[in-house]
Amino acid sequence: MAMRPDLEFSITWRAYQLNPDMPLEGKDRNEHYQAKFGSLEKTAQITKTITDLGAEDDLDLAFDKIERMPNTLASHRLARWAASAGCQDAVIEGLFRAYFTEGRDIGDVEVLLEVAESASMDIKVVRDLLNSDADEEMIKEEDALARQMGITGVPCFIFDQKFPLMGAQEPEAFLQIFEAVIRADAITVAEPASSED
Repeated sequence: MAMRPDLEFSITWRAYQLNPDMPLEGKDRNEHYQAKFGSLEKTAQITKTITDLGAEDDLDLAFDKIERMPNTLASHRLARWAASAGCQDAVIEGLFRAYFTEGRDIGDVEVLLEVAESASMDIKVVRDLLNSDADEEMIKEEDALARQMGITGVPCFIFDQKFPLMGAQEPEAFLQIFEAVIRADAITVAEPASSED
């Protein structure tokens, strides 16, 4: 497989709620998945497959610890503020760890404050923001825009604001997108500038 160590990336996480209609207090996990997949047996099969795949990459996923499906609006707000504070990757990592490894409710303000603190964010500022409705509409609009673009699930990667790659993919798929972005940039650069006489 060809490698591209010459490429540099800037990553920005965007809001997309898998369950935008989730009640603010969340919902019992088993109840949610029974309604979604039809049975707890089907849920167990799906989560086992994901857990096994994660283990291949040393990801310790513990779906059995998750008791509640959270409303993720507040966690998306935190991720947005973390981008402004220069620690978005650390906050996203903390949210993933809290939810997928520790089974914690990432809709809970206290859990979000712990994640923010571990990423060195100003806890007083974050607490004040979380206790307000700051950026709620902005997150909902960004989520709606993603759906208008045809995004239906995660992961979804958008390169150079125009090349989407949806779902879990092999490395080769990413390399193909990188090459498409490079070709598109080369065409843009090669186009002569128009001039007025």
